[in-house]
Amino acid sequence: MSGVTTVLLLVVLATAVATGARRWSVPAPSLLVVAGVLVGMVPFVPSIEVPPEVISVAVLPPLLYASAEDISWRELRAVWRPVTVLALGLVLASAFAVGAVAAAVTALPVSMAFVLGAVLASTDPVAVTALGRKLSLPPRIQTLVQSESLFNDATSLVLFKIAVAGAVTAGSISLPAAAGQFVLLAGGGAVVGGAVAAVVAFIRSRTEDPVLETVTALVTPYAAYVLGEDLHTSGVTAVVVAGVALGAHGHRLTNAQIRLQVHAVYGTVVFMLESVVFAIIGLELPGTIRDLPGERWSWVWQAVLIALALIVVRLLWIGPTAWFMHRHRAPAETAGRPLSWRVPAVMTWAGTRGVMPLAAALTIPLLGDDGAPLPYRELVLVLTTSVVAFTLIVQGFSLAPVVRASGIALEPEDTAREEAETAGLLLTAALDRLEEMVATDAVSPVVADRMRRDLAARLEQARHSHPDQDGTRPSVEDEATVTAYRRLRRDLIAVETETLHRLYTEHQVSDAVRAGLQHALDLEEAGLGRL
Repeated sequence: MSGVTTVLLLVVLATAVATGARRWSVPAPSLLVVAGVLVGMVPFVPSIEVPPEVISVAVLPPLLYASAEDISWRELRAVWRPVTVLALGLVLASAFAVGAVAAAVTALPVSMAFVLGAVLASTDPVAVTALGRKLSLPPRIQTLVQSESLFNDATSLVLFKIAVAGAVTAGSISLPAAAGQFVLLAGGGAVVGGAVAAVVAFIRSRTEDPVLETVTALVTPYAAYVLGEDLHTSGVTAVVVAGVALGAHGHRLTNAQIRLQVHAVYGTVVFMLESVVFAIIGLELPGTIRDLPGERWSWVWQAVLIALALIVVRLLWIGPTAWFMHRHRAPAETAGRPLSWRVPAVMTWAGTRGVMPLAAALTIPLLGDDGAPLPYRELVLVLTTSVVAFTLIVQGFSLAPVVRASGIALEPEDTAREEAETAGLLLTAALDRLEEMVATDAVSPVVADRMRRDLAARLEQARHSHPDQDGTRPSVEDEATVTAYRRLRRDLIAVETETLHRLYTEHQVSDAVRAGLQHALDLEEAGLGRL
């Protein structure tokens, strides 16, 4: 079987499994890993070895960028303190805990055990975003989980590079040098990401061609990653910062038609990459096991112990952190509300591992400084892949029940009610603007009367049911009247959009409702056609 045939079959498998996962309402990453393991165990299926640069350069940037763009900037500013504590302290604690457990229960020397700990220290943003996409978590908790998984990669990357250098050279680790490297990687990556975001924002604000806009959006994560790596900083941090910055201001850079096209294209790309990369995780596991020297199956219970250590350390860290944050909040925020176990439990169980640890493990050098093969590299790969698969399967399949048991998930009725109420506020703002235009004779009476009836009908519908943003069109045949109606409706959509973002800035609308209503307004504006 040729490489091209294998890739094509992998795409077909990943697409079929991901489609089934959506129909069965199960996490697609978890099901893809299971399918990959089962297919990889078939005797005639060739072993798959994906070069690390394929994952780290071709696959990770757009997935990280898409996850970063989804983060609510408003919620991120509210949770930056716990995100910092988790992205720094928890990563260090997890790395040392896994290193200690691995050194005690496996044949790994201390240096390679610490490499394994650094590899598995951070949660994976791609996995967390994919698993949590269908869970109706409160906006702040969703942002906290997703932001932690994005920003803890810089810490894990520094630890990994230091650990690999120690394993290859058998040298000692200098804490001042490690701190300096962290500042260079994380700080430099943030500067690069901010610069890329500024340049891209300038280009996109002056581009009206949907094709060029789509190409710019697809190239942005690769430009941030490659530029960050070439400048010897963190390409991952550069992609994350660029995604967060552009995601916070993306609605101001383009028009409705371009936003819809970019969203559709990017959604397709992300779906395909996520599907393929999680299937690769499962497919590679049987091959790495077959290449493992010595006792073949001792890695099973070792991987389980390491995965349990990660969960326990995460629980022991998140619990006290949640208590501390609760104690030091403003009295008005905590009045009458005791600390609950629900949020720490969900945060603990959402700490899945995924593509990032596997990509890091694949970059471990084959040879040491003395030219000899680096010992125990295969065991680190097997344990990394096994722990990743364990967390995706065990935690991935059970995350939804944990969220339901915690009772913190938002009810669909609550979201629908908020969306209907917000739609009513937007339509009221549009009606007020229409009356202002009528008072200044800025619109003809015929067009104004038709628009007034349409908006009033929409407002009545929003007050009694889920809003329908499609609306109606004027039942007149006069081309000039139709054009005037469309131009007026476009102006009023701009008023509704401005009102929507003002309500969001004033914390009166959640991020999910804002995104849904903005998408509906974009669809209607695009349906009006070019004037």
